Amino acid sequence: MKIVVTGSLGHISGPLTETLVQNGHQVTVISSHAERVKDIEALGATAAIGTLEDVDFLTAAFTGADAVYCMVPPGNYFDPNFDLLAYYQRLGTHYAQAIRQAGIKRVVNLSTIGAHLSEGSGILIGAHHVQHILNQLPGGVAITHMRPTSFYYNLYGYLEMIRSQGVIAANYGADRLIPWVSPIDIASAVAEELETPFTGRKIRYVASEELTGNQTAAILGAAIGKPDLKWELISDEQSLSALEAIGMNKRIAAGLVEMYASLYSGVLAEDYNLNKPEVMGKVKLTDFAREFAAAFEQK
Repeated sequence: MKIVVTGSLGHISGPLTETLVQNGHQVTVISSHAERVKDIEALGATAAIGTLEDVDFLTAAFTGADAVYCMVPPGNYFDPNFDLLAYYQRLGTHYAQAIRQAGIKRVVNLSTIGAHLSEGSGILIGAHHVQHILNQLPGGVAITHMRPTSFYYNLYGYLEMIRSQGVIAANYGADRLIPWVSPIDIASAVAEELETPFTGRKIRYVASEELTGNQTAAILGAAIGKPDLKWELISDEQSLSALEAIGMNKRIAAGLVEMYASLYSGVLAEDYNLNKPEVMGKVKLTDFAREFAAAFEQK
């Protein structure tokens, strides 16, 4: 198959590209950075350098492909003028236009847990809108919306807090479950979806392991030589204040706090709990903890 992968060689798109090439597919990787060409070609894929903001470029890159993997790259959360919701809606619209114009019949879209919610999920509302935009495509376009859970690598955001305060403090977790996922497991699931014949619309959740915040802290603490590491539950107001103090865009900071509050309340995971994957991913937190420990040692 001829498959187009967006997301350059990121956490998911990198291992996805490797898997698809190894499985004998012709893969084109879209990246906005020309310096990525050598790395993309080293994997046996073809590079298409351009921006997702350019519909004509996207259409040309998609033309002739049997399937495409779409994802919205993260924006700059510290840009005070960055409108995250508008960004998601704009790229979702660009994807839909390019898919339609290029005649693509198979799409796998990276969505998220909580994308079933039209409100109350904070920054994840953008993914909800992208799903809606893509679902307006003709019925002949088969679409799988991948809904991964909380990414292990988001835990890197607590490295400095652990170093300076000796705790993980957040408005979620603690004694309640967090469904974690590795990008490796997401990439494997995406590859499976791309290679499996399908018609219509489909939702697929991806998770690697479910742990409470306290269990998460214990595993990370053991890995970094801090066996007494605790997960401290703080208020939404405290969480918001901390995010704003480090210079985060105020609207995005509020959206993150709302997202995590909905995870703690259980609202965010309602649909996930009804449609959990039959088999969890292979990468467990103890595996990620080794990478976390290496990062912790880097001052």
